Amino acid sequence: MQKSIFLDKYPIYSLTINKSETKMTNVPQIIEHFKAKIEAHPIATLIAVFNNYAYTKAQNGEIMEGLKDAQSVIFCFGPAIPNTKILAVRPRSIGVCELEDAFVIEFIEPPKEEIYKIMENWVKEIIA
Repeated sequence: MQKSIFLDKYPIYSLTINKSETKMTNVPQIIEHFKAKIEAHPIATLIAVFNNYAYTKAQNGEIMEGLKDAQSVIFCFGPAIPNTKILAVRPRSIGVCELEDAFVIEFIEPPKEEIYKIMENWVKEIIA
């Protein structure tokens, strides 16, 4: 996964997976993969799937050239509320975009390294 800083302040992890590197053929299949991982995890809770592409298209919003689909799976790992600020970084979201020949999967850096490792493993499992 590659780390970058988006808009000069948001640490984002990204992985581009060529379609030839995975058995997954579309965004809904990848979203189902993440849903299964979330549901199998002892503390993670699935909240929703948001279809960013359909929403933006319905609003006549701008969509980048070559984007075929864009959805986010939204979930939470929060077993505790140690302070009020923790709510600012919850819930988690993994974005899945489909381009002509690749999928791009991205998420913002979680506050705990162990959560990053879990999410990184989930993403890397998509590679065949």
